[in-house]
Amino acid sequence: MTTETTEPLLIVLHRLEPGCLGPDGALHIEQFCELAQKALRSHAADICQWQLQPRFDKSLPEMSYFLGSKQLSKEQTDRYLEMFSEEIDAFEERFHGKLTQLINMYLARKR
Repeated sequence: MTTETTEPLLIVLHRLEPGCLGPDGALHIEQFCELAQKALRSHAADICQWQLQPRFDKSLPEMSYFLGSKQLSKEQTDRYLEMFSEEIDAFEERFHGKLTQLINMYLARKR
């Protein structure tokens, strides 16, 4: 019997400013984070899992990266992404583009 070992997926924790949802964003940010996290399940699913949280504490970074319980620096994350022929700035840019689409869709439905 053989068991396959798989590399742990990168966990990308993104803390989202309530203001991105408009002046009353604080009322909607938790619900939006839940919906957006579900919508992002398939985005780079072979590389990472997304965790979205409201960013109420501005002293915390906007994005954090983890492998298991170990937090990675941006440089360590970039090296990890290289295994998938990814570059961190392009990876983050695609994520932010997708997140912007989700915010726009959410705001359009809210009106």
